[in-house]
Amino acid sequence: MLAQVRRIEIKTKALSGNIFAGEYHSAFKGRGMSFAEVREYQIGDDVRDIDWNVTARTARPHLKVFEEERELSVMLLIDVSGSLDFGSTKTTQRQLLTEVAATLAFSAIGNNDRIGVIFFSDRIERFIPPSKGRKHILRIIRELLELQPASRGTDVGVAIEYLMRVERKRCIAFLMSDFVGCGDFFRLAGMAARRHDLVVLRLSDCRMRELPDVGLVQLEDAETGEVRLIDTSVKSVREIYARKWRENDEKLRQQLRKQGIDMGELETGKDFVRVLVDLFRRRI
Repeated sequence: MLAQVRRIEIKTKALSGNIFAGEYHSAFKGRGMSFAEVREYQIGDDVRDIDWNVTARTARPHLKVFEEERELSVMLLIDVSGSLDFGSTKTTQRQLLTEVAATLAFSAIGNNDRIGVIFFSDRIERFIPPSKGRKHILRIIRELLELQPASRGTDVGVAIEYLMRVERKRCIAFLMSDFVGCGDFFRLAGMAARRHDLVVLRLSDCRMRELPDVGLVQLEDAETGEVRLIDTSVKSVREIYARKWRENDEKLRQQLRKQGIDMGELETGKDFVRVLVDLFRRRI
């Protein structure tokens, strides 16, 4: 376990420091403004910022100066349901999720932000409040590797509701899931996006989009345990499966666009670096 944690730390810390530093800082700047000082008015200043009380006292125009609040809270909403154990390459979705989450965590503390995690299935499995420091990040990585969820189902809405209860102030929230059997969470996502900076990271595997032609296959639902025998040699079976995936995919995209929520697509066996960099740059 220590070796796994150390390997993930070395890889993801290097990625966050060497690749994401600039993009992360630009994409997730402090959104709030705090009062800094009062100074004398200069030509070109915005008259809306004039402090009329100070101006009246001094008989010279003065204005309030505000500065951006740099420190932010970053929350990772991480799906730990049974379907994330699937992967047709050397990497499962859960392993990919672990590396992406660790990279985002190191990017956050490198940007002087606090990082917290909500692990969820169809219930809240564990909550790690936002904090800073290497020890805190290593704790998150250990939880990502070790956590055995009490349930294997998925309910994204549960995680979003919990986020809105525990984080009253605006934060950056990364919602990470394969969105398999996730239910209708879009209304809650829209509410969360109005309060927080919500970003969706959808994980997938190429075999989730289409079935290969390999004859009779016994498939088990990773979340419900239901078992079915499928004849993948039948073309119509493969076409129906692929069509269902496309329909669900389009529904997810349309609803997120409607709510103004950005989404990045992460796939097992592929480099997630480019996906995150492109996502960050779209937000600048």
